[in-house]
This record gives sequence, C-alpha cells and structure tokens, in this order.
Amino acid sequence: MSEAIQTPQRGTPPGRNYSAFDAQLTHQALNMRMFIRLLQWTKPYRITLGISALLMIASVGITAIMPILQNKVVIDEILSPQTNFGETPSYGLVTLTEWLASTFSIHMLAAAVVLYILMMFVQTFMGLVQSLTLTSGALKTLRDLRVDLFASLERKPSSFYDHVAVGRVMTRVTNDVESLYNLITSFIQYSADFVLFFIALAILLHFSLSLTAVALAIIPIAALATFVFRIAMREIFRLIRDSVSALNQYMQEDLMGIEVVQLSGREEYNIREYNELNRENRKQEYRAINYEVVFETFNMNLTSVAMACIIWYGGGQVVQEALSLGTLVMFNHYVNMMIQPIASAGQLFNVLFRSMASGERVFQALDWDERLHEPEEPIQLPERLRGQVEFRSVDFSYLMGEQVLHDVSFKIKPGEKLAIVGPTGSGKSTIIRLLARFYDFDNGMIFLDGFDVNNISSKELRKRIGVVLQDFHIFSGTVFDNISLNNPNISRERAEWAARVVNADYFIQKLPDGYDTELAERGHNLSQGQQQLLAFARVLAANPEILVLDEATSSIDTATELIIQDGLHKLTEGRTSIIIAHRLQTIQECDRILVLHRGVVRELGTHEELIAKKGIYYTLHELQFQDVDKPEFFDTEAEEARRSNRRRWTERSDDDPMGSPPEGQLGGMGGPQFRNPV
Repeated sequence: MSEAIQTPQRGTPPGRNYSAFDAQLTHQALNMRMFIRLLQWTKPYRITLGISALLMIASVGITAIMPILQNKVVIDEILSPQTNFGETPSYGLVTLTEWLASTFSIHMLAAAVVLYILMMFVQTFMGLVQSLTLTSGALKTLRDLRVDLFASLERKPSSFYDHVAVGRVMTRVTNDVESLYNLITSFIQYSADFVLFFIALAILLHFSLSLTAVALAIIPIAALATFVFRIAMREIFRLIRDSVSALNQYMQEDLMGIEVVQLSGREEYNIREYNELNRENRKQEYRAINYEVVFETFNMNLTSVAMACIIWYGGGQVVQEALSLGTLVMFNHYVNMMIQPIASAGQLFNVLFRSMASGERVFQALDWDERLHEPEEPIQLPERLRGQVEFRSVDFSYLMGEQVLHDVSFKIKPGEKLAIVGPTGSGKSTIIRLLARFYDFDNGMIFLDGFDVNNISSKELRKRIGVVLQDFHIFSGTVFDNISLNNPNISRERAEWAARVVNADYFIQKLPDGYDTELAERGHNLSQGQQQLLAFARVLAANPEILVLDEATSSIDTATELIIQDGLHKLTEGRTSIIIAHRLQTIQECDRILVLHRGVVRELGTHEELIAKKGIYYTLHELQFQDVDKPEFFDTEAEEARRSNRRRWTERSDDDPMGSPPEGQLGGMGGPQFRNPV
C-alpha cells in the first residue's frame, strides 16, 4: 500500500481566527449579492411566489383607481356635475358606471356604489390569495435553508465546536433564519407600496402638473429623513443581533451545566449575569423603538403638511373654478399614496437591517470552510477489516504553538488489546480522536490495515471504529432507538442480543415499556452505570472491527463493573481494542500497555515488562496503593501546576464570585489533599 501520500494543509490551520465568526460582518442595509443568493432557495417555489407577485400588482392597480371612482365619478359626475373644467381623464370608470346604470336600470349613484363594492371584494380576495401564496413560498424557502444550514453544521469538524460557542450557532439556525422570513415577505409587500407610488405619481401628473409639483416638494424632505434614519439604525441593529447571540449562548451554557450551577450555589450570580445581558439587549431594543417612533411621527406630520399644502393651493384653484372639487379631494388621496411608501421605507430599512444582519450570519455559517480532509477518490475498504492500526511519527496541535502529540509511533496487531495510560493531559484521548478522524493531524501518517486513513472517507472509517466515551450521550427516543441509532442494519433482535451480551437487558426489562421506554433528555431517568451499559450495547450492535474504550468504566461502581466484565470480554473478543483506563484490572487484562507523557510515547510493553522497568507505569501503578518516591517529571509537573494556580489566584478581581483561596492554599496542588498529583 502506498505510504507517500501527504496532505500538507489538511483541515483547519491551528491559527484560524475564530473570533471572525462574528466579527467579519458588513451589516449593510441591502446586500444585493446576499439577497440574490437567498433567492436561490426560492427557485423550487418560484411559481408560487410569481403568482403572489402578480396578484400583488393587480391588487395595487385596483387600489390606484378607486380614488378616481370615489371622487372623479361620484363628486364631479354625479353629485355636482360641472362642464367648465375641460376634459379630464376618468380611465373608463364614468363609462363603466353609466353602463351599469343603464343595464340594470338603476341610478348612477347606486351603480357607482355597486362598482365600488365589487372592486373592494376583488381586491380583498386577491389580497387574501396573495398573502397565502407569499407565506407558503417564504416558509418553504426558509425550511429548505434551515435544513441546509443544519446539514452544514452537522458536517463541521470537532475543531470548529472547540472554539465556537454552541449557543451562538443555535442562534443562527433559529433566530437568524426566522428573521429572513420577514425579509422575503416584507420585500414583496413593500414593493407593492413603491409600485403604488409610481402609479399615483403618473395619475397626478395626468391631472395637474402644478398641483403635482406642490406635492413633490415634500418628497426630498421625506427622503432625507429616511436616509438619516437609516444611518442611525445601522449600528443599533448590529448590537441587537450580538446581544441576542450572547443571551442564547449564556442560557445554553447555564442550562447544560445546571447541576454544577446548583451544587455550587451560583443561581443568584448567574441570574444577575443573565439580567445584565438581558438589560443590554433591552437597551438596544429601546433605542431602536425610540428611533422608529420618532421617524414614524415625523412622517405622519409630514403627510399632514403635504395635504395642508394641497388643500391651500388646490382650494384656491377650486374657488377660482380652475379645478374641480373632486380632483382636489382625489389629489389628497394620491399624495398620501405617494408619501406613504417613503414613510414606510423606514420600516423597510428596519426589516432590511435586521434581516440582512441575520442573512450575513446564516451565510457566514454556511460558507465557513473549515472541514476535515476528505479524499477525492476514497479507497474501498474490504467487507471486513483485520484491525491492524499503526501510528507513524504523528504530530498534532489543537492550537498553534501548543503541540499535544510529538512523533507518536506504535502498531497494534489485529485482535490485540492495547491499553493507553498516562497523566492527565498526556494526549491519550487525542490519539482516539485522530484515529476516528475527528481532527486532521499536522504531520505523520495513520494506517488501518495498511490503508492510509487520509485516503478513507471519514464516514466509512467511523463505521469500522466503535467508540465508548466516558460521557455517553443519550438522544431523545426509546431505548431501542439509542442502541440502534436508527441504523437500518441493526434489527430489533440484534439490539436485544447486544444488550443481553453486555448485561444491559437486565435493567431494560425492568423499565416501564422495556426497549420501547422513552428516555428523558440526556438520559436522566437512567443511572450513570445504566447509560454506560447502553453505550456498550450500542457499539456491540454496530459490530465494528476496532473497539475504543475511553474511560468507559470510570463512572461505574465496582459492583456494576463486575457485572459487565463478562460482556466486555465478549465485546473485545476478536476485535482490535484500544482501552484508556486507570483501573488496574482493566489495564492488566490487555496484551500491551502504551505509556504517554506530555504527548510522547515513553514506554510500551506488557504489564510485567513495564513493572520490571520501574519507570512511569510503575509509578502510576504504585501510586494507586501507596506513597512512593515520585520521579523528577512528577515534581516538575506539580511545580508547574502550583505556579499556574498562583498566577490565576493573584489575577482574580475583587468582585470575583468565587472569592479568595483559603490562607496557605495558594499553591492549589501543594496542599496535603493533593499529596499525589497524578
């Protein structure tokens, strides 16, 4: 098998600036590039949205001609007919009213009323259908966008979630996607207002140039006010989005750790912290509301001023019999139609600011290019692997300049059980994460049955590796769902067989509905030991070639551990097994033991060989039973921990809720309760 394949820039560079996940946003009022991109999700529903747009235009057309019926036809032609104003347009409404009157032998006024009611009915019906089609298209669009965003987040590597708070990510899937609904619907609705503006302007110009000029004199003032409002609101809406993200992040972290919060008595402190975040959000929302109220009030008064000017100037023309009364009244209607879209532009900018900020955040999450290296042409693994694992000169860093593994090399034979031990932070769990391809390593190679893992798709690789972690996650659903994980290849019979093998069937049968019992969130209706037994059943049911136990029995009491020993023997039988554990019984049953210290392989051999060597493993072994003289590297680590603790305590502020350390315990690790630092 080729061993020359290297990928120098796999995955995410350790120096990636994760603060840019929130910082690099433009917060434009109208980002056309982003808006056009959003329209891509509307393509499957373009017919629905197109029908909505056509109905909107038709409804606006009816709205535009109704003032002519009310004023030109009813006032000038029926109530006070005059002929000395010359020929003025009625757009066929006078003729249509006369036709209705003659056809049904009714008075002209009655015909005008009937025509008005019909127009109102048609407009209402069109508006209803338009609203339903628009809502349907927008909701389906955002449904697809939310699914695509969720799928993108599902594929992000572990390194992404190591640095980006889950609460902030959740805000983008929930609040930010919801804001885009307002963008789609409001854009079409406000487009109707601007279509009405140009129709009203055309009609006014058709009736009277001088009176239209009076009305247009107000437009620049309204436009300037809208521009100023836009500038003022831009920063406010950015702060609102940031404060909402902070609220969601804090709540998510607090509720996930609610037991620790309550055990440490931090409820009041956390409430105060959350209240501060909420106060900041409320402050920015109040600022936005105050600006909106001032802007709306200004526009309402501006409309009144415009109408007053029309009445003053147009009223003089009516008195001089240069203008009909119906035309003057009609002008007031159309002036309102013209100014209203400009006034509503402020509301449109509100929606745009909120939605565009949300849209940028959504697309930033979609475009975040952090991903694991995946081969362009992944190799096809055989139906069943032998289970040989080899690490060859592997280096790895979570963060730049902080190397966790240094030149790690070892080989595990097919079917062999290897225990990995070492002090906390030595890199034991990191080895497991690299084997399962949760991270890309910096240098070196990892082989599985001679295949370079970088030439295997991560999805296929993880099917061959069963991992049981110390923190076993319970999903919402039944016991059977949590064993099978909805894998179609795992039948009910196989799941029950796996549970029996690891002795989980005993407690499952005692549950109210057995394997169909609904488990509480995070499995709170199961004990820690029962959750671990489910973890063993889950892995056994999947039947992987390689088994990894990462402190899998650390949360199980001695009695429960004895119960599952037989199941563990069956679970590891015929499988390559990597076991991270501190309990000697588990370690001693392994074929070989690998000792890590500060990311370096220091020892490798059987239990007896390492005891005879009297090195790190011998010290770890003896410290579980008695005090021994600690080797130099333990003293060095303890001294580093003491210096670190002193630095943290002395840097605490006066208002630190945790208070000051007890007298004489600044060293932390140096107190008598920490006599053995391992």
